[in-house]
Amino acid sequence: MSESDRIAAGSEMPPASPIRLTVSGVVQNTPTLGPEELRAFPATQITEMRLVAREDGNAGAISDVRGVRLRDVLEHAGIDRSDRNHLKKLVIVAASSDGYKAIFSWNELFNAEAGDTILVIFERDGKPLAVEEGPLALIAGRDFWTGPRHVKSLQLVEVRQIIE
Repeated sequence: MSESDRIAAGSEMPPASPIRLTVSGVVQNTPTLGPEELRAFPATQITEMRLVAREDGNAGAISDVRGVRLRDVLEHAGIDRSDRNHLKKLVIVAASSDGYKAIFSWNELFNAEAGDTILVIFERDGKPLAVEEGPLALIAGRDFWTGPRHVKSLQLVEVRQIIE
């Protein structure tokens, strides 16, 4: 029996196409990155971070996650820094494969301490992220409520100019 016959008979699922991160919008390059490419970036590790939900305040904790700063990914894509007034008008939209979105300002990522802990993560406890979270996810490590900007299955980061 050929592979296509086995798949058609339902005995085997075709391999899922891996989710990769595409950076688009007001950037010079539009890279598409997976965990293997992100490992070449300077890594950041969070040993422990408390997760906070909106209603009850506690959603557990995550520990030993590894990733790269979102601003490093954006630098790789090339944001034009020649006009400071232009930069103040930029927002960054992080979107998951199911359409969930989180928004950041350019200043938040590049001009505030919070930018140090806004990470594209690809590893937890030394292993790839679990299927329900990855292969890539985004967390905002200094948010008071971490849930609203925890983007699982991160697929797109788009840089948009919001004001003319």
